[in-house]
Amino acid sequence: MLVEKNVPLQPYNTFHIVAKALVLVRLGKLEDLQAVIAHPELGPAPKFVLGGGSNIVLTGDVKPLVLKVELMGRRLLEETPKAFIVEAGAGESWHGLVAWTLQNGYPGLENLALIPGTVGGSPVQNIGAYGVELQDRFESLDAVDLVTGESFTLNAAQCGFGYRDSVFKHAGTLGLAGRALITRVRLRLPKPWKPVLGYADLDKKMAQTRVASPTAQQIFDWVCEVRRAKLPDPQVTGNAGSFFKNPTVTAEQCADIIAREPRIVHYRLDDGSVKLAAGWLIDACGWKGKSVGQAGVYEKQALVLVNRGGAQGSAGGSGGATGGEVMLLAKAIQTSVYERFGIRLEPEPVVV
Repeated sequence: MLVEKNVPLQPYNTFHIVAKALVLVRLGKLEDLQAVIAHPELGPAPKFVLGGGSNIVLTGDVKPLVLKVELMGRRLLEETPKAFIVEAGAGESWHGLVAWTLQNGYPGLENLALIPGTVGGSPVQNIGAYGVELQDRFESLDAVDLVTGESFTLNAAQCGFGYRDSVFKHAGTLGLAGRALITRVRLRLPKPWKPVLGYADLDKKMAQTRVASPTAQQIFDWVCEVRRAKLPDPQVTGNAGSFFKNPTVTAEQCADIIAREPRIVHYRLDDGSVKLAAGWLIDACGWKGKSVGQAGVYEKQALVLVNRGGAQGSAGGSGGATGGEVMLLAKAIQTSVYERFGIRLEPEPVVV
């Protein structure tokens, strides 16, 4: 176990915000985590779990002990007549896992291509895109209690999945935020494979290519093309992807908004409620391309906040947006949307 002090975190958060971890431990194997928990000083200390840093906003140096998850490995755990069961370490790149499954003939994750972050972060956020959420492909996960050091396994029901939500995002008696660290994730990829289509971007790709029955690899390629065209590359422009959740309203609320804003982008859900496009709401309030300090709203997609300071600098670099500027911008956007539409936008990233 290697304990590092005053570690620059700019390379480890996709917003590329300058901050430091006062104390950081890299977890390359489970024994490292057990050593931390058993340590007389580190064990009782408050802890912050860091994966790919793709869903956080750092507002200052991180005082809790930072556990940098670097648990690797991926394998086909089991094949049944109905599914491939794939297992991956929490430190693996999510997109890398998606590409690996396709290369090895295990389709089913292609709609979730190019989502930043690690495998361990995917259940925390219940990541989703183009009609598929992690919970649709989830089998189970292993985690470790950060107090007792005991390992445990959770199935989908025990994870409490919701829209960009899980038990790992909530504190208290029923939540596991700050209390557990995910070590491995298992995914169930159904057989026979069926494409998940029906989104406008994918329909457009089908029309352009004249491919009526795309393969999993073609869907993967299309999703990557669409995301690269719409979203900034974190290696070039610091960002945390979609900054706000798409709000859900009742059919009556949606009808009222449509009466005032006929062009609003919305999607009707199976339960009768309606999901509104947060990016459209933000754009309608005139925020696209605007900035607060070095924090700005991406010119191509109003749902994405960016670091105008640019790409990842040197480990000890300075400049660029601060976490305070990002949150000031986010709050200004929330106020504008609420005043115009009566809707409260909820941020996706964790503010540290």
